[in-house]
Amino acid sequence: MAYLGNVPARSFISFERQVFTIVNSQTAYTLSHSVTNENDIRLVVNNVVQEPGSGKAYTATGTTLTLSAALTNGTDEMYCVFLGRATATNAPGAGSVGTSQLAADAVTNAKIADDAISDEQLDPTVITGQTAETSIATDDLILLSDTSASGALKKMTRANFVSGVGGVNTPMFEAVMSGNQALGNGSTTKIQFDTEKFDTNGDYDHSTNYRFTPTVAGKYQFDVSVEFAAGGSSLAYCYVYIYKNGSARKISLNDFQANPGNTHNATASYIIDMDGSSDYVEAYGHMSGAGNVLHNDGGSSSSKSSVFKGYKIIE
Repeated sequence: MAYLGNVPARSFISFERQVFTIVNSQTAYTLSHSVTNENDIRLVVNNVVQEPGSGKAYTATGTTLTLSAALTNGTDEMYCVFLGRATATNAPGAGSVGTSQLAADAVTNAKIADDAISDEQLDPTVITGQTAETSIATDDLILLSDTSASGALKKMTRANFVSGVGGVNTPMFEAVMSGNQALGNGSTTKIQFDTEKFDTNGDYDHSTNYRFTPTVAGKYQFDVSVEFAAGGSSLAYCYVYIYKNGSARKISLNDFQANPGNTHNATASYIIDMDGSSDYVEAYGHMSGAGNVLHNDGGSSSSKSSVFKGYKIIE
C-alpha cells in the first residue's frame, strides 16, 4: 500500500514509566518530567488505573502530581506512565548489524572492552615498517613498555629518557695535603689529606678524621698516591694502604732495598662496596726510617705529590 511522508519506523514502542516511593500522609509528589495536565499521564495505584481530573483521583501540572487522598507506605504501590513520551524498544537481532550499518569512527574507546585488542587486530608492521630514526629531537617522545605496570605502553620525553639511562659517578671527592706530614720509623699512620679539591656531596671529612663516608650505596673506585721522603737516610721500602672501617683492604708496597733512595712513590687502587650510611674509607702510609709524606713541593695548586680520591662507579 502506498503512503505519503516518511517511511514508518519498523520498531515497537513503549511509554516511559515512573515508580513512586509512598510517603505517609503525603498527597503531593514530584514527576520526573513536566506535563501540561493530568491527562498526559496514566496513574496506577495498587494495579488499578486512576481517574484523572479535579475532584477525581489526581491532578497534575508541571512536575507536580497531587492525589485526592494520601496513601500508606508499605501497603500501597503507585506508578505513572507518561503518555506523551514513547521510546523505541526493539533491538537489532544478534549478529544482524554489519559494517555498512556503522558510521565511520562510530565505535569509541568507551565501547571497547579493556584488553580486548589482541595481536590478531594489530598490524605488526606499524612500527617495524617505519624508517628507523637516526637522531632524536628535543621534543620527540619515546615509547616504553613499563614492566611495573604489566607492560603498559608509556611515553617519555627525550630529556627524561637520557636522565634515566645509566647513572652518575657521584658522590666523588679528591683531597690533597696542605703541608708535609711526618711519619715515624716503621709506623703505620693515617695520612692527613686535609685540603679538598672537590667533594660533590660533602662526604669527605678533611678536618678531623680524614675519611670518606658516602651517602649513596654502591661500588666505589678509590685511588691513593703518596710520595715518601726519608729523613737523612736512604729509603728502603714504603707502603700505602686503603682502609675500610678501620681495617686494611688494599696494601701496595714499594721495596727498593737493592737500590735505596731518599724519595719514592707508592700508589694503590681498589674497588670497595659501600653501604651508603656508615662505611668509611681512609688512606694510611708506612715507611722504613723516619721521614715525611710529601705534599706538592713545587707550590702548584694543580699538581700534588700525594693525593687521595674516590668515586661511585655503580649502584
